[in-house]
Amino acid sequence: MWSPRNSAYRLAKSPDGTYQITLPASLGAVEYKFTRGSWATAEAGANKEPIANRKADLQQAAVVTHEILNWSEPGQAVPKKHTASPQVQVLSEQFQIPELGRSRRVLVYLPADYAKKPKQRYPVLYMHDGQNVFDEATSYSGEWGVDETLDRLRALGQDPSSCIVVAIDNDNQHRSDEYIPWRNTEIKAGGQGGAYVDFLARTLKPYIDARYRTRPDAAHTGIAGSSLGGLISVYAALKYPRVFGRVGAFSPAFWVCNDSLVAFAKTHPAAAATRFYFVCGPKESETMLPLMTAWRDKLRAQGVPASNLSFHAPADGEHREWFWQREFPAAYQFLFRSAAGNLKSAK
Repeated sequence: MWSPRNSAYRLAKSPDGTYQITLPASLGAVEYKFTRGSWATAEAGANKEPIANRKADLQQAAVVTHEILNWSEPGQAVPKKHTASPQVQVLSEQFQIPELGRSRRVLVYLPADYAKKPKQRYPVLYMHDGQNVFDEATSYSGEWGVDETLDRLRALGQDPSSCIVVAIDNDNQHRSDEYIPWRNTEIKAGGQGGAYVDFLARTLKPYIDARYRTRPDAAHTGIAGSSLGGLISVYAALKYPRVFGRVGAFSPAFWVCNDSLVAFAKTHPAAAATRFYFVCGPKESETMLPLMTAWRDKLRAQGVPASNLSFHAPADGEHREWFWQREFPAAYQFLFRSAAGNLKSAK
């Protein structure tokens, strides 16, 4: 979750040659890797092969010790194969984000029949961490395979709406800042989530609606992501209920700003028509499932009907891309199934 460039998590060298860092026990169960400043220079196995995330429960272990066997090097690994389908195109390598004074790569997936049906209009799903959405070659922790999933569902006749997917890359350095609406002083990140969501709602979405044949209403506009991406997706639906009416929250990291988000929801309640899909593994962390459960109940109490809330906690769920990839088809079908009838009548 943390940026490898974040100086708050830089280890300090000790006189004995080891490196140390002290983290608050309140973080609880965490997953992490050691790097030399970027994911391209992350720790590796004895033969320089990639390794899985490390895990530790900071409330149970006072001291955690590791040995780094090797380091990966830029250009050293065998290049990963590109897996994006032909329907995926780069909208822009440097799409401007005036709300943050930055630019970002933005990708667009178009349904296979988009060019053949010039009168058809399509729902749109906006997704965070764009590097991981379509292409194994650009992913830093595995891809979701969203393009292959939608192609497969369409071939099986199980795609409820034929959706356009817009994937926005994170820029590594500012990911936590942009995906957390309020500053978290413990992890020294966050505070730019409001501006990031403003960009999605006020700049990117109008551009997409003008360039492509979309159905721009909230009932046909979704937003989804995992971990901090799940958190910012829920926040986006609260801040812009007339813009984002479909929300996919995969392993949402509510813990980083839950009190602030609860307070925000009191003055920015979810629209009753908004549809939410929640999923996480019950063992991902101590707070993951309880907070996700609390948010389902909170939304229900605010007037979101039970039929608009889908909630899942499979026992084998992990904080990993393979898990979110597996759960995506069910989430997509739940979020957009009501759009199918509307689309047919609009032809």
